[in-house]
Amino acid sequence: MNADEKERMQARGVRYRVVEGDLLRQDVDVIVNAWNRNIIPWWLLIPQGISGAIKREGGYEPFREVARHGAIPLGHAVRTGAGRLPFKAIIHVAGINMLWQSSEYAVRKSVQSAMEIVRQHGDKSVAFPLIGAGTGGHKESRVLSWMQDVLEHEEPCDGDVILVRYKKA
Repeated sequence: MNADEKERMQARGVRYRVVEGDLLRQDVDVIVNAWNRNIIPWWLLIPQGISGAIKREGGYEPFREVARHGAIPLGHAVRTGAGRLPFKAIIHVAGINMLWQSSEYAVRKSVQSAMEIVRQHGDKSVAFPLIGAGTGGHKESRVLSWMQDVLEHEEPCDGDVILVRYKKA
């Protein structure tokens, strides 16, 4: 095991690893997109971060699909198709509030909501960005700590969970 990858295993909780890289380059069934509450139409938003990369590489269909779900409560999640991306699906989590800020509650609830969807659909692998560390305004280390804590107390799952610290290739 190297410094760029950390794996934790608990008797209770989800087995996960932390890697550096690009979320869209992970070999997983499903990725998580740190999204907004879906109040502002997706076509009015300037593509940035993960959502921008998904739009550029995967097309607009996942965002048209998430728009049909209407407003998403803070911390909740919606599953859509992956557009032209090689994943089975994208789980969009409402990780930021109306003021474009994240909170510990939003990050924790987003991870719980996404993992619930992963279990419901029987996905074997999922990759998360650090929710709230970009546009949300929090430091990576703090967000990572919150996400790890949630996973360590979540119901175990059979699949692989990857937390991706963004690093340009």
